[in-house]
Amino acid sequence: MALAAGRRDPFRRRLRAALIIAETVFVLALLAVWASSAAVRHSKSLWVLFFYCFPSQFVLAAVPHEPAILFFGKFHPAWAVALVATAGTLITEVINYSIFKYLADLKAFQRICRSRFMTRMVGLFRKAPFPTLWIAGLTPVPFYPFRFLVVLARYPLPLYALAVLLSRFPRFYLLALIGDTFNLPDWLIAALFLILLALAAVPLARDLLKPKPDEDSEARPAP
Repeated sequence: MALAAGRRDPFRRRLRAALIIAETVFVLALLAVWASSAAVRHSKSLWVLFFYCFPSQFVLAAVPHEPAILFFGKFHPAWAVALVATAGTLITEVINYSIFKYLADLKAFQRICRSRFMTRMVGLFRKAPFPTLWIAGLTPVPFYPFRFLVVLARYPLPLYALAVLLSRFPRFYLLALIGDTFNLPDWLIAALFLILLALAAVPLARDLLKPKPDEDSEARPAP
């Protein structure tokens, strides 16, 4: 029995890794199709919105979701836009959950997961996990840290999905309603897209451009 279990464990690890790679490639392929096709970007089909949800809600979110929902809100009922966007988001969050769970199980991430800061964050999250997720999903608060917290806190996937459903649907409905009510011009929605994309890139650029300490000076003893 133990030998059979030992043989299955490497297979399961390889299977999990293959699924994670497949999920990531799938989302990146959708993003590439959207970025390379003007016809797709200007399409009013709700199928485009559904598949757009994957890169816009995936892990750190490659593209913002708000401009897309504002755009589709001009051409479809707000409830339909919210329903389609929520469905795509729910599937994407299940993928996110599996990816972060896979990363949290890796030895390379164990030190980060057990750090004092992460332990404190997980402890705070566990005090009110569902209300925290609901507020984060409903408001413009960056949602990606909570995707990792739910895994570290071992929060059940069904409850996580329920929190996403109850928070994202009203948020998406409100955005679609704004797009319908004010009939925002396409150039304004495009400008909002670029602004949100730039704001999301600022922290990454800051980290990349941050000067690293001189290792030689650190190794050299102080006089």
